[in-house]
Amino acid sequence: MTIDRLAHRWPTFLALALAVVTFADGVPPARFLASLLVAMPVCYLVFGALRGELRRRRALRVQLLGLAGFTAVALLALSVSVPLALYVVAAGWLGHAVWDVVHLRSGAVVPRAWAEWCGVVDASGALAIALLA
Repeated sequence: MTIDRLAHRWPTFLALALAVVTFADGVPPARFLASLLVAMPVCYLVFGALRGELRRRRALRVQLLGLAGFTAVALLALSVSVPLALYVVAAGWLGHAVWDVVHLRSGAVVPRAWAEWCGVVDASGALAIALLA
């Protein structure tokens, strides 16, 4: 692999570093992780609005449905016991990683670098939460 190809993967390396730092000393509180599950789709709405991507009704509807779905998962996590909450949050984060891949492939709503970064953070975070729970 050439240096250019490695340099092109900077969002992945940055995301992995963030995941290592975040989970190096254990799992953060479930409440905090659930709140991030709501913040993630809000970032997509902000990016989409700034990029003018949400002018299309369908795009806005899809993003709002995503926000509603991830918020529902976060609320579910807050309503169950802590050990189970961590698994619910991990599932939500993994679901958001899939959401990121869809956006990465389509190139819509958010910049591809953001979708790549967020997808790696979400997937590695979901794995860390599930393994450390």
